[in-house]
Amino acid sequence: MPPSIHNSMASLLSKRNANSALRSLTTTSSTSVDFSSNDFLSLSYSPTLKAAYFTELTTSPDFHLGSGGSRLLDGNSPYAENLENEIATFHNAPAALLFNSGFDANSGFFACIPQPGDVVLYDEFVHASVHEGMRLSRAGACQAFCHNSLGGLRTKIVEVSGDERVATGEKNVFVAIESLYSMDGDLAPIEKIVDLVDELLPKGNGLIVVDEAHSNGVYGFQGRGIVCSLGLEKRIFARLHTFGKGLACNGAAILCSPLTREYLINYARPLIYSTSMSFPSLAAIKVVYSLMKQGATQNLITYLNDLIEYMYRKLTNQLLHVTHPITGIQLLQLPKDVPRSPIFALLTPEPRNLAKHCQDDGFVVRAIVPPTVPEGTQRVRVCLHAGNTFQDVDRLVASIKTWLESKRRIGKDEARQLRAML
Repeated sequence: MPPSIHNSMASLLSKRNANSALRSLTTTSSTSVDFSSNDFLSLSYSPTLKAAYFTELTTSPDFHLGSGGSRLLDGNSPYAENLENEIATFHNAPAALLFNSGFDANSGFFACIPQPGDVVLYDEFVHASVHEGMRLSRAGACQAFCHNSLGGLRTKIVEVSGDERVATGEKNVFVAIESLYSMDGDLAPIEKIVDLVDELLPKGNGLIVVDEAHSNGVYGFQGRGIVCSLGLEKRIFARLHTFGKGLACNGAAILCSPLTREYLINYARPLIYSTSMSFPSLAAIKVVYSLMKQGATQNLITYLNDLIEYMYRKLTNQLLHVTHPITGIQLLQLPKDVPRSPIFALLTPEPRNLAKHCQDDGFVVRAIVPPTVPEGTQRVRVCLHAGNTFQDVDRLVASIKTWLESKRRIGKDEARQLRAML
């Protein structure tokens, strides 16, 4: 490797390490309790899903390993197209198009769908895949609005409507949001956003794109998602549904109009130039959707919601708002209300230390630090799953409480030492 590139990479990694932002691959013990993954319904370990999946593999005449190429060459199949139709019908959408991942779907969509002169307004917390697509986009402008802020979105729409082409409907305004945000666990005010866009862009050129990656399978009747639960399917331009979180598979689908689907087939580079998903991947998706349609996941959803309320009560009843005796900084900030999702963001100035403490106690939790989240909002991210028990929650909260008590003791000792020196 040439010294120039070696030194450049080493320097950047060293800076990231010095800022406590160095990423690394990790593995977890099989005996640890999962409070981190996005496998919200714990379907990865479901005997019912495994049995149905093996049956689909062994009885389907379509079973073969490898897809043979991209969808446009040799990787398409009647099985894949039938699956897309089933997914579209389930989510009450005109059409669906499969992608290998949610990242591919978002980046491909935003790179090619907005046309020259169009504007993309996006929630500041929207996923990195949307940012990647916007970076490649031909849109005339891409601007952020404050997270979940209707006032911020209104201001941005009014600003871009100063362009006569937008005001007359010649150019479009795309609004990119997520139904459930993965780091904070909060929901977007989708109904109010739709009404606001219709009010300010009466020409119908306000096009809302909703990322339902973290809500798929967990919200709405039989897990259809938040847009379906609100009855807003016809007022949303496109939706992204991924399968690698609540559905325990991989891949994703864009739900859209048939014309948009055809356009993506012709212009979305991640679709055109990627080998398509193999039959085993498609079969897993088909089986999970079959289980959802049968209502087999509803008990898991109900139990998960009960667990969310239980976790919140345990946190607020047992954990004190401890501040450091010297700095006065709050050591742990809890959600103010019962979260509307399985994701709990426990803000703390010492996320790595708290995460390490919980990991040593046998719990898989992760510290989330900038640049993944904004400066000053570092946290330990806790995800609940249908496979967690109430006893698991009790033990996790007890572990966090022990950490807080140790920090308080250390802080008091430091305060005493400081007073003795003065």
